[in-house]
Amino acid sequence: MYNFLLELHSILRWIIILLAVVAIVRSGSAMAARKPFGAGDKKTGLFLMIAAHITLVVGLYLWLFGPLGLANIRNLGFGEVMKDRTYRFFAVEHLFGMLVAIALITVGRAASKKNISDGSKHKRTFWFILAALLIILATVPWPFMTGIGRPWL
Repeated sequence: MYNFLLELHSILRWIIILLAVVAIVRSGSAMAARKPFGAGDKKTGLFLMIAAHITLVVGLYLWLFGPLGLANIRNLGFGEVMKDRTYRFFAVEHLFGMLVAIALITVGRAASKKNISDGSKHKRTFWFILAALLIILATVPWPFMTGIGRPWL
């Protein structure tokens, strides 16, 4: 089950990245063209938030019950985990970065539901999702990261 959830977590990463890029492009182009905040914008944000929250639930399960999260902290102690780059990344850095990114996605989605101008909705969505995407890209264990890297899928 652990391997299945790890693969699901990895696949969902790509869905989140794709939806975030789509949301950023849609909001950026709509800001420039002064377009209304339409149903497509709402759906993109909703699907992005759903994918992010599902990924969060899967990731929390992996962190709580997998070998690189809470188990390492219990077995080695927090001080030892913090001294090792790989253990620290999975026990603290990845988790913290993704929590912040998902919070930004959620706040960006909430901002699009407020009773404000369409231009403000696009602007807020653009900046919150862009910040979330940058944090996601910085805290994903990419294959080229020595000692931390995971396969592309």
